[in-house]
Amino acid sequence: MTASLPDPQTSEPERPEAQIQKNQSPVTATKMPKPADELQAPTVNPLVYQFVVLGMNLPRVLRGQYIHTLGREHIPPPGSKLIVAGAHVSSLDPFLIAKVMPGHYVQFMSKKELFGPVMGDIIRAGGSFPVDRSITDLVAIRTALRILKEDGTLGLFPEGTRGGGNGQMQGGVGLLALRGKAPVLPVGLRQEGKRWLVRFGPLIEPKGGIKDLTAQIGAEISRLSGPI
Repeated sequence: MTASLPDPQTSEPERPEAQIQKNQSPVTATKMPKPADELQAPTVNPLVYQFVVLGMNLPRVLRGQYIHTLGREHIPPPGSKLIVAGAHVSSLDPFLIAKVMPGHYVQFMSKKELFGPVMGDIIRAGGSFPVDRSITDLVAIRTALRILKEDGTLGLFPEGTRGGGNGQMQGGVGLLALRGKAPVLPVGLRQEGKRWLVRFGPLIEPKGGIKDLTAQIGAEISRLSGPI
């Protein structure tokens, strides 16, 4: 599931309304969606969530591939707000992360193209939600903030596309961390033959400005994704 986040140009968090108004005409900018307090966080059907995670990992198992997890001690217990920010190297990434975080229901921001008939219903039942990557999607931002407000676990791939876009981080992860007052759990992913390495780093607290925080998260994801 690929998520592309807005990339704010300022170093301090702004209200999402202000960011949209910078990039849209006055007519478009006045059509604001509901505030975060009025939006409902996506619900998670635990059975569907587990079914999808197991089903998407089955081909990996049948190919003889296994997961090697490092840094589990950095994963906080369920029930507190958390942003999981991972490297994006394959379409399997969200299911690898979900597999090694039992007890957490990681709700991923996923590209809207995945939300077609049938498949979209399954993804929604698992708690994930769409984002329109062609615009600064205010509804997606507010949905993410609502998940955090309800002490959920939000999953993001800050580089947006698989392969990482040359390692360039998008500022949306910093924006959401600061506005949602949520710590960020960085995750590196790497495939070495039949081994998938999933490596968690220490929590990054939501401090400073968007640019500095985003750079810090990006540097840690790159470190965790490297060879050991």
